Amino acid sequence: MLICLTASHQNASFDLLEKLSVGAPLAAGTLVESSDFVSGAVVLATCNRFEAYLDVDEPLTAASAVAVEATIQTMSEASGVDPVALRTSVDVITGDGVVEHLFAVSSGLESVVVGEDEISGQVRRALERARQDGTTSSDLERLFQQASHTSRGVKNRTNVGGAGRSLVRLALELASSRVTDWAQARILLVGTGQYAATTVAALRDRGAGDIGVYSASGRAPWFAAKHEVAAHTDLAEAIAWSDILITCTSTATPLVTPDVVEAGPRRLVIDLGLPRNVDPLVARVEGVEMLDLETISLHAPLAELTAADDARALVSTAAAEFQAVAAEQSLSPAVVALRKHVFDLLDGEIERARSRGDSSERTEQALRHLAGVLLHTPSVRARELAREGRGEEFRDGLEALFGLTETRAATLSALPRSAGEAAAG
Repeated sequence: MLICLTASHQNASFDLLEKLSVGAPLAAGTLVESSDFVSGAVVLATCNRFEAYLDVDEPLTAASAVAVEATIQTMSEASGVDPVALRTSVDVITGDGVVEHLFAVSSGLESVVVGEDEISGQVRRALERARQDGTTSSDLERLFQQASHTSRGVKNRTNVGGAGRSLVRLALELASSRVTDWAQARILLVGTGQYAATTVAALRDRGAGDIGVYSASGRAPWFAAKHEVAAHTDLAEAIAWSDILITCTSTATPLVTPDVVEAGPRRLVIDLGLPRNVDPLVARVEGVEMLDLETISLHAPLAELTAADDARALVSTAAAEFQAVAAEQSLSPAVVALRKHVFDLLDGEIERARSRGDSSERTEQALRHLAGVLLHTPSVRARELAREGRGEEFRDGLEALFGLTETRAATLSALPRSAGEAAAG
């Protein structure tokens, strides 16, 4: 059973995620070694995301709860994060939901900037580290490899990687009708992520030079030094300095509110945040004109607006196929046991015929071919039932008709194939 503990910029503080990014990856080995039922663990930890993917042996609610608590305690100790704070910051995803979540994360659909490329590489490196540390499992291997394949498909078949940059471009195009000279404008950028870096580049393409940056997380000096802009530490003062305010941060609640916006001077406010970075009431402040994503999206080409939707559709399809294949594989022991059961009966009858002198090579080949033909339909039905979520019906049928229970099926499938089945296969 797969379990994922996830915390991101959407539900956890930057300080907590930063601590986890340093200590959490080191703790995966401890988690697997100290647990009786966690057979695998892959930890993805970045400055704005923490993900712990677990392969739990027992599909029991109690076992899942214990695994989650053990993960929280282990990661807490390794990173110096208070366990209560960590527990309240993580969401727990189980079963099939884990598959679609990782596929979406790897494709950049859960990132601060939708479609970012960096996250897919971080997902691959998380798996590589788990391999090196010996904490991965066969199920996690398949999951992460398919996640990488899915992210490449999303990148190649949709425009999601360019959607963020396109929205910045569209926003500045709309703003150009209100800006007399970009080179003379004082522009304040609120946010220090990749989206902010893209915005700086787009502003400079339009000739803007007087750019400042503010960050509630205290990263403004770092961003300013990297992108050669001015750092501001007081939001109200920085807004009063600016002619144009552009927000693109990951805050869960509006950062720019009416009380920090000075009335009077003409000011253009562009809110590129989702959720909103700017309180809608700011638009009522005297002198303020506001553009938000809703307004910008009305002018966006359909292909750019639907890029994320197209990508999520691909992710959902890939997740459904992964789950269908996994369901088929879960029935493999039962199918193999059925084949062994039939061919063992056939071998027994052939041996008895040989002892009576009633057998010939052509007859034996014909009988083995007939057995294979008869087994074809049950094998196909097993795959179909598995994909329909009805695998238990196939298992019940084996038990009712042949006395092959789940335990016996697993035991038989582990045994060497009979000589007859080997010849037929």
